[in-house]
Amino acid sequence: MSTRGRVAIRFLLLGTCTLLIFSGCAGDTHHRLVVSLPDQQMLLLTDGKPVATYRVSTSKFGTGDREGSYATPLGHLCVREKIGNGAPLGEVFKSRKPTGEVLPPNAQCRDPIVTRILWLDGLEPHNRNAFQRCIYIHGTPQESLLGKPVSYGCIRMSSSDVVKIYGIVGNGTQVEISNEHLKSPVPKETGSTRSLP
Repeated sequence: MSTRGRVAIRFLLLGTCTLLIFSGCAGDTHHRLVVSLPDQQMLLLTDGKPVATYRVSTSKFGTGDREGSYATPLGHLCVREKIGNGAPLGEVFKSRKPTGEVLPPNAQCRDPIVTRILWLDGLEPHNRNAFQRCIYIHGTPQESLLGKPVSYGCIRMSSSDVVKIYGIVGNGTQVEISNEHLKSPVPKETGSTRSLP
């Protein structure tokens, strides 16, 4: 590779690192999350290797990043903040604060944010509003609806699964939300979580 090519790559890497630092997304580089809208699944990768998949629910209003659209943004984002450490499964959050109320899975006529919140920040022009729109990965009491697009923009998970993800990934973890099917080999589902060989 020419000297000019090496310099160009260094500037590109420096620019990417600067973008991550200024967006508040520097941190965990060992984990990555890939959310597939057609599969309604999230893949966890550790050091580039697929580890597990989880059933999720994305928006029933489709994709996008416009304020008030209730759509799920596409593209590259990151975990900017983690909220809810130590809260019991089913703890209800309002404006990212625990309320003291705890709901069981599939509580009737209830649809709050529960258990844990991973607040996402967009890294591209077409998803730059994600943080101010409060796009989260979070627990839901409506676990029977996981696997279907029923959210208001966020990525919903079961309480047990979001606790696992919360404990594994750190701030700065890269999140890709895609209209593509997951490309990694995925075994038959045995529950809400699937481990990969």
